Amino acid sequence: MPDILSKIPEFSWPIAFAIVHPNVGGILGGFITRKNINPWYQSLKRPNWTPPNWLFGPVWTSIYSSLGYASYLVYRDIPSIDNSSILPLTLYATNLALNWSWTPIFFGLHKIDWALYNIMALWINTATLGFVYYKINHTAGLLIIPYVAWNTLATALNYVVYRDNKNDLSIEEIKEE
Repeated sequence: MPDILSKIPEFSWPIAFAIVHPNVGGILGGFITRKNINPWYQSLKRPNWTPPNWLFGPVWTSIYSSLGYASYLVYRDIPSIDNSSILPLTLYATNLALNWSWTPIFFGLHKIDWALYNIMALWINTATLGFVYYKINHTAGLLIIPYVAWNTLATALNYVVYRDNKNDLSIEEIKEE
């Protein structure tokens, strides 16, 4: 019988940190989201293709973990930290900043239009990130594909929510309660 324990890879702190790091912002954003689901978010007109609320947590955890692991692969495979590393590292930092700021803008401030601008910039950044990552490490680039797909859905959802609620004064009234 082969020794199954010998096949388990050794624990890696850099990989663990890379995977956990993006999830920190997601967890903090979750607190803001939970406080604003009822009554604010539930009161918005949303399309019938809106994913169920319970799906967002598992999807974002998977995406953040994949994003973190992809960032580890790219960081590991960059020949040296110099001018060639500025673009992928800057795109990653910008991606996290845009991603983590969307929740406080949309759910915290209830600024659906600002959130739409934010998520459009995030989509562009994410697609660019995937392309740049792919050039450095193919696996890292491929790990970004589900993130681009989910961002596409989220951007469309944000747009439709904005379009269908922009003239509804009750949104601001609910915000101020």
